Amino acid sequence: MSNLEDIKQRASNKCELCSEPNAELLFLVPSSEGRGDANILLCQSCEAQVEAPLESLNAQHWRCLSDSMWSPIPPVQIMAWRMLKRLENESWAQDLLEMLYLEEDMLVWAQAGVQDESAAIIHRDSNGAILNAGDTITIIKDLNVKGTSFVAKRGTAVRGISLTDNPEHIEGRVNGTRIVILTCYVKKS
Repeated sequence: MSNLEDIKQRASNKCELCSEPNAELLFLVPSSEGRGDANILLCQSCEAQVEAPLESLNAQHWRCLSDSMWSPIPPVQIMAWRMLKRLENESWAQDLLEMLYLEEDMLVWAQAGVQDESAAIIHRDSNGAILNAGDTITIIKDLNVKGTSFVAKRGTAVRGISLTDNPEHIEGRVNGTRIVILTCYVKKS
């Protein structure tokens, strides 16, 4: 396993994700059992965000992954893939993720360290029933739809709902328009 000085030399004393100079933190890429050298050099900013909750990530900071994802160093590629996967709701991150190719064994390694952050979010209707993506719900109150001139009427069935990262919001199509609906105004059908 390489020591800190070897990795600093490899990285030219720069963060291997954002290229910040004078990086000092050695970071072991999680789920790297038996893979030899799985350390990368990170700056304090990247290290603080790598394991931070999704809502506290600075998405603009991670635009640097457009360069680091092409690194020939496997653990750097893995961390770039994982961060892009976490930010895949950003269109630019989704585009980069689609361009990034990993060999099958590398992809398995990358996926092994990804936690499904959406699994912790539970959406409930007005009666407390758990809502799942694809469910059909019924609106229980007339709702003025912001940005449009129509009202989503009480009793309207909305099929094939989508879940958001906010447990109080779901998305569905009403009158041909995709809208955000508060879960307190719906019941599961």
